[in-house]
Amino acid sequence: MTHFPSPAEELRVLDSELRQLDARRGFLLARRAWLMNALYAPSSAPPPAAPPVRRPEATAPSVQNVLLILGGVLLTVAAIAFTLVSWGHMGIAGRALVLGAVTVAALGTPVPLLRRGLRSTAETVSGLGLALTVLDAYALHEVAFTGADGTGYAAAASAVLAAMWAAYGLGLGALVPRAADTDSAITRTALGLPLPLALVAAQLPFLLWSFAMNAGVQTVTAVVLVTAAADTAIALRVSLKPVRIVAVVGASGWGAWGVLAAGWLSWAAAGPSAAARAAALLALAAAIALTTAWLAPKPTLALGTAVAGGLLAVTGLGGIARAVLPDVWTVPGYLLCGIALLATVRTSAPEPVRRGLAHASAVVQALALATALPVVAIALLGPVSRLERIWSGAPEDARAAVTLDVPWPPNTATVPLMLAVVAGVLTLTARTASWRTQALVGAFVLAWATALVLPAVLELPYTAGLVAHGLLCVATLAFAGLARSAQTQRLRAPLPLTGALLALVTSLNLALHSLATEPVTLTVLAASTVLFAAAAWRTGLGPLTAPASLVHATALTCAIGASAGWEPQHTALLVLAVPAVAALVAARLGASPMTIPVEAAGAAAGLLAIALSATHPPLLALTLALCGVIAAGTAVRPERRAVGYASAALFVLASWVRLAVWEVGSPEAYTLPVTVPALVVGHLRRRRDRTTSSWTAYGPGLAVTLVPSLVAAWGDEHWLRPLLLGSAALAVTLLGARHRLQAPLLLGGAALALVTLHELAPYIAQVVDALPRWVPPALAGLVLLALGATYEQRLRDARRMRDMLGKLG
Repeated sequence: MTHFPSPAEELRVLDSELRQLDARRGFLLARRAWLMNALYAPSSAPPPAAPPVRRPEATAPSVQNVLLILGGVLLTVAAIAFTLVSWGHMGIAGRALVLGAVTVAALGTPVPLLRRGLRSTAETVSGLGLALTVLDAYALHEVAFTGADGTGYAAAASAVLAAMWAAYGLGLGALVPRAADTDSAITRTALGLPLPLALVAAQLPFLLWSFAMNAGVQTVTAVVLVTAAADTAIALRVSLKPVRIVAVVGASGWGAWGVLAAGWLSWAAAGPSAAARAAALLALAAAIALTTAWLAPKPTLALGTAVAGGLLAVTGLGGIARAVLPDVWTVPGYLLCGIALLATVRTSAPEPVRRGLAHASAVVQALALATALPVVAIALLGPVSRLERIWSGAPEDARAAVTLDVPWPPNTATVPLMLAVVAGVLTLTARTASWRTQALVGAFVLAWATALVLPAVLELPYTAGLVAHGLLCVATLAFAGLARSAQTQRLRAPLPLTGALLALVTSLNLALHSLATEPVTLTVLAASTVLFAAAAWRTGLGPLTAPASLVHATALTCAIGASAGWEPQHTALLVLAVPAVAALVAARLGASPMTIPVEAAGAAAGLLAIALSATHPPLLALTLALCGVIAAGTAVRPERRAVGYASAALFVLASWVRLAVWEVGSPEAYTLPVTVPALVVGHLRRRRDRTTSSWTAYGPGLAVTLVPSLVAAWGDEHWLRPLLLGSAALAVTLLGARHRLQAPLLLGGAALALVTLHELAPYIAQVVDALPRWVPPALAGLVLLALGATYEQRLRDARRMRDMLGKLG
C-alpha cells in the first residue's frame, strides 16, 4: 500500500493536530473556571441612586448685584426725570434744597454702609450720588450761569466733577480704609467706582476747552495727544485695575485719533513750517510711545509701542524732508530716517525698545522697497513684449526697450539708490546678526536688482544696456561660483543657489532684449551658450548652468534657422544637434549630478524638434528616426537601458509616418515592423529567464498584428487577407500547441476562430433564416436546462462528500 502523504509527513501532521487540541482544551477549561466563579460568586446589589437635588439657577451674589444695579438705575432715572420734568413746579430755594439734600445724602450714605460691611450697596448708592452731581451741574447752569457758553461750561464742569469724584473716592478710603493691598496712597480707596469715573470725566476738559476756543486742527490734535499722554502716565503708574483699564482705553483711543490727525497734517503740509508743526505733533506721539516702551512691564507691550514710536518719528522727520526736497527724494528721505533708527541698537536702552526700533527700521525699508518693485518688475518683464516684435529694430534706449506696452513710472531716478542703500544696510547688519545668511542673500538680490534697473533708469543707449546686462550675468555667475567654493561644497546652499538662479533670470532677460535685431540675437545667444557651458565646466554650478547652456543652444539653433530663411521643419534638423550633444555629454558625465539635468534639457530640445517638423510628414519621419538613433545611443549605457523602449517607440512612429507619406493603408505594414522585433526580444528574454510568461514575452507582439488585421479582415470583402490571416493564426496556434505556450495558443486560436466565423457568416445566416422561429428559443432553453442539471449534480456530490466525511469523524 502506497502512503500519500509519506508516513513521516503524516506523523508530523498528527502531532500538530494534537498540540492544537491540547491548547484548545486548556482554553476551554480556563473559560469554564471563570464562568463558575462568575455564576456562584455573591452578588452585591448596587446602592440606591440618590434623589436628584435641585440646584439654584443663580447664585446669591449674582442676585444681589442684579438687584442693586437695577435699583441704582431706577433711582438715577427718577432723579433725571425729577430734574428735567418736575423742576419748574418748585421755587429756587426748594429746588436747591431738594437736589442738594438728596445729593449729600447719596454721597454720605456709603460711609455707614461700608462700616457695616455692605460694600455692594455702598457702590450702588455712591454711583447714584455721582450721577446726582452731574444733575447738580446741569441745574447750576440752568439757574446761575444761563449766559455762559455751553461748551466752555461743560469743560469747566467736567474738570470740577473729575476733581470732586477723585477727592470723594480718596476721602472714603481715608474714612473707611481697606485692607492693605498696596503701598501706593492713590490706590487705598474703599470703593472701586469713583476713581474710574473721575478719570472718565478728566478726559473731557481739555478737548471741550479747545472746541470752545474754536481752536484749529493742530491745537485740537495737540490737546488729544496731551490727554493720551496723561492717560499713559496713569496707566503706567497706578496699580488700581479699574483705573488702569480706563487709562489704557483712553490712551489707545486718544492716541489713535492724534496719530491719524498728525499723520494727515504731515502728508497735507503745504510748506516746511506746516510740516514742522506736524512733525512736532508726531514727535510728541513718538515720545509717548517710546516712554511707554521704556517703562512697560511686559516685553511684548514694550516691543509693540517701540515699533509704533519709531514709525511715528520717521513719519515726522520724513514729512519735513518731503516738504523741503523735490518729489523724487520723498521716499529716500523716509528711508534715510528709517535707517537712522538703527543707531539706537547700540545704546543703553532696554532690549525690547532697541529691538522694536530695529523692527520699525525694517518696516520702513520694506515699504521703500515696495515703492521700487514696479520699476524692477518693468525692467524684468517688460522685454517679454519683444516676442511679438522679433527683429523689428533696435529701440532708442534701454528704457524704451522695456516699455513696449507699459508706461514708465514717475520719480524713479532714486530707485537704484534706494536698492543699493538697503543692500548696504543688510550687508552691515549681517556682520553681527544671527540671520547672517538670510541678510547676505537679501543684500545680493538687492544689488542684482540695482544693476538690473540702472540702464533703464539712466536711459543708457540700447547697446550699453545690453553690455551692462551681460556683465551682470557674468558677475552673478562668478559670485555664485566663489560663494560655493568659499562657504560650502553644495549647490543647494543659499548664496550659490541664489546666484545661479539670478544668472539664469538675467540671461533670459538679456535674450529677450536681444530680439530687437538679428545680429544681436545671434551674438547674445551664442555668448550665453558659451558662458553657461564654461560655468558648468569650471564651477560647481553644473546642475543649473549645464541645462541652461543647452537651452540657449536650442534657441541659437532656432535663431540660425530663422536667420537663414529656413522653414520650421528644416530648422528642426538643426535643433537635433542639441539632444545629440546632450547625449554625448551625459555619457561622459556618468553618475555626475549634471547628468539628469543635461538629459532632460536634451529631451526637451528633441520634443521641440519634433514639434517644429510636425507640419511636414516626410521630415517628421526623419526627425523621429534621428531621435530614435539618439535614444538608442543613450540606451547603450547600462544605467539607461530603459531608454531603449523610447528608442523603439520613436523608430516605430517614424516608420508609421513614412508609411502614411507613402499612402500605405494596409495595417500589416504598420504592425509587422513592431511585431517581429517584439517577438525576437521576447524569445531572447525567455531563453535568458525561463520563468518569463509567454504572455509577457509574446503576447504584446502577437496582439499588435493580430488585432488590427482581424479588424481589417472583418471589413474586407476580398478573400486574400482572411486567408493569410487565418494561415498565420493557424501557424501561431500550432506553434503554441507544439511548445505548450498559452499566449500563442489562445491568441492564435481566437484569431483563427473569428476569421473562420467571418468566412462562414453568410452560410450561417442562410441556415438561421431557414430554421423556424421556435428553434433558437428552444436551443437556448436546452442549454439552460443542461447547465441547471450540471449545477444540481455538483451540489449533490458535494453533500455526499460532506456526509461521508462526517461519518469518518
